[in-house]
Amino acid sequence: MAQHFEFGLDTFGDITTGPDGRPLTHAQVIRNVIDEAVLADQVGVDAFGVGEHHRPDFAVSAPEVVLGAIAGRTKRIRLGSAVTVLSSDDPIRVFERFSTLNAASNGRAEVTVGRGSFIESFPLFGYNLAQYEELFEEKLDLFVALLRNDTVTWQGKLRPPLKDQRIFPPIEAGPLRTWVGVGGSPESVVRAAHYDLPLALAIIGGDPARFKPYVDLYHRAFAQFGKPVQPIAVHSPGHVADTDAQAREDYWIGYKAMHDKIGAERGWPPMGRGQFDTEVEHGALHIGAPETVARKIAATAKALGIVRFDMKYSAGTLPHDKMMRSIELYGTKVMPLVREMLAEKVPAA
Repeated sequence: MAQHFEFGLDTFGDITTGPDGRPLTHAQVIRNVIDEAVLADQVGVDAFGVGEHHRPDFAVSAPEVVLGAIAGRTKRIRLGSAVTVLSSDDPIRVFERFSTLNAASNGRAEVTVGRGSFIESFPLFGYNLAQYEELFEEKLDLFVALLRNDTVTWQGKLRPPLKDQRIFPPIEAGPLRTWVGVGGSPESVVRAAHYDLPLALAIIGGDPARFKPYVDLYHRAFAQFGKPVQPIAVHSPGHVADTDAQAREDYWIGYKAMHDKIGAERGWPPMGRGQFDTEVEHGALHIGAPETVARKIAATAKALGIVRFDMKYSAGTLPHDKMMRSIELYGTKVMPLVREMLAEKVPAA
């Protein structure tokens, strides 16, 4: 942990409930997300990520627009996607939108590109799901060409070639920070290394330490390519409250509702409370009082050798006020504790 450890917060703009228990409108959820990001900036969080979805249970379909609004109300926090579904987008437009965000935010933009965990964007934008792998591979290749060259000449199979094209606005200073989001595919890990890009591991279930083989694979790939390894981040769900019991009670109802809704679409059984508690105690859910969450983040960081942890703080119907308290505690309590834990020296034998 020689370099500065970074802390992020991610949200998908989950449709939450208001004080009356009824779902808020998509518009109100977006306004709440902006307020949540402002608080994250105020309490010292390093980065704020907004996911892209095209379904009724999430409010944000255009992360860059929301991030632009956040940029106007914040000073220092980095602003990125979690993730941009590159497979069903135009890499040139993605670059243009984030380079514009980078200009508006005075260099604070970053992007995480991935294939996403939902497929609604494919029929929505007219893409063939049978080309799921091919679309991402080719579009990532083009996006990397845009990152690395002022003038781009490129040819693929799925779109017309480019000849000496310039893309505007250019990044003002340095490259656009770009992560590759990976959910557990070895091919995706090697692909990130091939393009010399940082890796963001989405760990949403099970013991985070089980992802160590992917970290090792990433390091081996860089060694074979003869390049220094890029940073690794972890994105995992979490929630912070004043006590462990309160954190679990806050999170349980909304998390179960989200899990069961998505599970009904994918053939998962409904989640029981015992399964939830096991995931909190031994799995990927970073939930509890500040010290509990800090210990788990530090353990994840040490097990995987990561340099950044992004907590996905929204969960289904979890109310806005609960998320605001979680953000406050994450910035003021959890982050300092983790940094202390990571700085601890192991006594000599």
